[in-house]
Amino acid sequence: MFGVTILGNNSALPAYDRHPTAQAVTLNEQVLLIDCGEGTQMQLSRYKIRRSRINHIFISHLHGDHYFGLIGLVTSMGLLGREQELHIYAPAGLEAILQLQLKVGDTHLPFELVFHPLSGEGLLVDKPRFSVECFQTQHRIPCWGFIVREKKNPRKLDKDKAVAQGIPAAFFERLKQGFDYERDGLVIGNETVTLANTPPLSYAYCADTKYHEPIAEKTKNVTLIYHEATYLKDLEERALARFHSTTIQAATIAAKAGANRLLIGHFSSKYEVLDAFLEEARELFPNTDLAIEGVTFHISHHFLR
Repeated sequence: MFGVTILGNNSALPAYDRHPTAQAVTLNEQVLLIDCGEGTQMQLSRYKIRRSRINHIFISHLHGDHYFGLIGLVTSMGLLGREQELHIYAPAGLEAILQLQLKVGDTHLPFELVFHPLSGEGLLVDKPRFSVECFQTQHRIPCWGFIVREKKNPRKLDKDKAVAQGIPAAFFERLKQGFDYERDGLVIGNETVTLANTPPLSYAYCADTKYHEPIAEKTKNVTLIYHEATYLKDLEERALARFHSTTIQAATIAAKAGANRLLIGHFSSKYEVLDAFLEEARELFPNTDLAIEGVTFHISHHFLR
């Protein structure tokens, strides 16, 4: 399963039972946490996401509504006896903040906290089943977006046909990679025992940003894109002054990126009801949803347009 669960969808001030930004991206047994606003660990418990599966945490920038919940989560992991290392990817200044918080509390974690300062765009994590890369957004302070990409072999094995052809199981992985099988001068073509795999899926998280067209190029053809939409379209000038985006601007980026589906969030606390956000964004990009807390959005080819 590849999906994103919304833990927090509000902007700076918690309001109307909406919490500051946090998202949990699930890839099979792995959970990646993106941003960690105040109350994130409570939201993880509320929506039954196991924090023991979180090995990588990505913090977009150092405004409090995106990281004030981090020290609480980290110390709770220690109290629960975590032993495996935890990797944090964030602007460099966060490392000193975390170390100070641990020091003044005389807190000694039973696991290794590995800090990766964000210093440039590019690849952050490269695992056999997925990768994560970062890109810059345009906010008041340095801010980063993240793209999670699924990795897949180009071919899917038709096991019955492979067995019928006498191909040993030890060669199955090579078949998935597109290789032909040779035995005693006989060549069994790959396409006779495999099928084309579905394209790998991807999720782009566009953190706080004013309207910035280069983001569309950096997130080209992702399956699902999340883009902040702090304000409705009538407050475009306020959005620009505060380095945030509107509904229409978020939808424009999704359209220019060629994304299949759009999530919008980071709603201003001036809005209690969010219906207009969905209506405005769908005017331009129909395949839009609100990033509603507690909802898991499955990243799937069923949403291809």
